Amino acid sequence: MGPGPDGRWHYRRSLASRVIWLTTIAVGMSVALVAVGAYLTARVQMQDTLDNALLDRADKAAGSDSLLQAGSQGIPSWALGAGDVRIAILDYNRGTLRILDRGPTLELGRSELEVAQGKQEQSLRTIVLAGDRYRVVAVPTQQSGVALIIAQPLADQDRTLSRLGWVTVAFGGFGVLVAGLAGWAVASNGLRPVRRLSASVEEIARTEDFTPLPVEGDDEVARLATSFNHLLVALDASRIRQRQLVADASHELRTPLTALRTNIDLLTMTVRSPDGLRGLPPEARDELLDDVRAQMEELTTLIGDLTELARDEPMPVLVEPVDLADVVDHAVQRVRRRAPGLEFEVFTRPWWVIGQDAELERAVTNLLDNAAKWSPEGGRVTVRLSDGVLTVDDQGPGIAEADRTRVFDRFWRSDDARTLPGSGLGLAIVRQVAERHSGSVQATANASGGARLVLKLPGRENNPHA
Repeated sequence: MGPGPDGRWHYRRSLASRVIWLTTIAVGMSVALVAVGAYLTARVQMQDTLDNALLDRADKAAGSDSLLQAGSQGIPSWALGAGDVRIAILDYNRGTLRILDRGPTLELGRSELEVAQGKQEQSLRTIVLAGDRYRVVAVPTQQSGVALIIAQPLADQDRTLSRLGWVTVAFGGFGVLVAGLAGWAVASNGLRPVRRLSASVEEIARTEDFTPLPVEGDDEVARLATSFNHLLVALDASRIRQRQLVADASHELRTPLTALRTNIDLLTMTVRSPDGLRGLPPEARDELLDDVRAQMEELTTLIGDLTELARDEPMPVLVEPVDLADVVDHAVQRVRRRAPGLEFEVFTRPWWVIGQDAELERAVTNLLDNAAKWSPEGGRVTVRLSDGVLTVDDQGPGIAEADRTRVFDRFWRSDDARTLPGSGLGLAIVRQVAERHSGSVQATANASGGARLVLKLPGRENNPHA
């Protein structure tokens, strides 16, 4: 691991190695828990079995009539049932401890004394005697103040548990090894589709071939490949739009630049002549300067439209409620100044849209400019806004039905419009702004035969933040 640019720690291992490690750790912990659980269960079960056997043997021996008369030969085998134990009799009244075998003296404790006193019914504990572990049980006898003590060595049980422990460790290690191999197999086979997808992505990045990837199945990798195919389609469409924009822009810029260069060359030749500008008739000179100014304005407008149209991006985060009626009123005032010979009939109702005020005004202004360009001198442009539907009607020749879906394409202009000023980007910008605001725009015909452009934007009649 290592700190990343954001200051956080990130894994530097590959996905395959992480799958192997996680599988090994998970299976290893499971094996370890099972092994420890089995060992503890066996130990507790063996201890309970031993304790029950000792108590049973002690109870039988304590009820024997010959117990107190037993000497150094030990108590009878029928009373104890076996000869693998240490036996002693504790007489609390006399304060003596009689060992009934030839082993070392047993070290008694409070629990055995309390059994002899009658304070406890029995006692069980483990002691160490001469380096060996013993399980000691004490039970009362038929005589008051006397307790029988039996101690059984735990060597056999310890050896069994030791062997069980080593077997558990061996099987645990083998389980961890198997877990590592299983993790490697899972990483090798389970991540094979991911490796194929990674190789395909690297091939696409190297060759820029946006052919969609084949998708098999419906698992997570298939969904990832499907999402990547959607991304490829979007990238391919964006690349096609960019190439088309560059090609169309170069074509549209060539005409005004050629005309501007011709006029500038003519002005240069005139200035360098002996008579200078005085040799050029005033009418021709004024016409030439007006052409240069008009071509500069056309270039400025075209570059601005290209810049706006190149912003092929989603709606920005910084938006606000905008009253579309106010936007229409401001746009009408601007177009009226540019087209003083036209009459504008305006009817609007409040309609609040969540968006950008400048973009919406640009789109409405382009609609009005288009209507003003096609309307005859003294004509009328009708503008109506109701329930989010903006309708702009002009009294021009209208748009042919076959061209109504193409008027919103970039740089598209009809044969009649090629002699008129404009870049062919105004209505394309309108469609882009409409789509960025989840709306639409379309072209139809009005009752007088002119063009009708309809812009629809979602919103509401009242200010949502009021």
